[in-house]
Amino acid sequence: MTSLMAAQRLGFEPFVASSPVELRRNWTEAEAEVAISAAYRQVLGNEHLMSSERLTSAESLLRNGSISVKDFVRAIALSEVYRNKFFQSNPQNRFIELNYKHLLGRVPYDQAEIAYHTDLYHQEGYEREINSYIDSPEYQESFGDLIVPFYRGFATEYPPKTVGFSRIFQVYRGYATSDRAQGQRKQGTLVQELARNSASPKNWV
Repeated sequence: MTSLMAAQRLGFEPFVASSPVELRRNWTEAEAEVAISAAYRQVLGNEHLMSSERLTSAESLLRNGSISVKDFVRAIALSEVYRNKFFQSNPQNRFIELNYKHLLGRVPYDQAEIAYHTDLYHQEGYEREINSYIDSPEYQESFGDLIVPFYRGFATEYPPKTVGFSRIFQVYRGYATSDRAQGQRKQGTLVQELARNSASPKNWV
């Protein structure tokens, strides 16, 4: 477990100090709102959400118990809001990189993962690409139906590849920074590292 002091120094203290957001049975309206806000923040990468962009229908279904947190996450990722903010404005490798970050809480581990999702999109389309993360065994084991996805790269969790710990710092730029505000890249942040199957060292002092 990463120490709180190191977390403060590296800028990810909020993720260490806070607990995952889980919407259990018999939740209150306040708890539902916390889960909804956390899901928007995670899936949209801290991007500002206008009131007109909120998925009011999906929110209502979550509040009345018709859908799970997992289904609400899926609704956000399949929405035109997500598509416009991340798919249409980024090259494909950057989009895949962000899908990993937003939906699985980690970064891609190797070029094979990028290649798999590139092929999946071209063969089966946008919806299948998004669902492949949410319907994966990794998602189910890490978050299940009730927990809002969160960044897992700062700790050693499933799947056990420590290279993700180093790489998460390259796609994470602070708790309040949006993923679109990090600059309009012409390629994904990790393209060269994935191609070389390497990881940049992190200075801890």
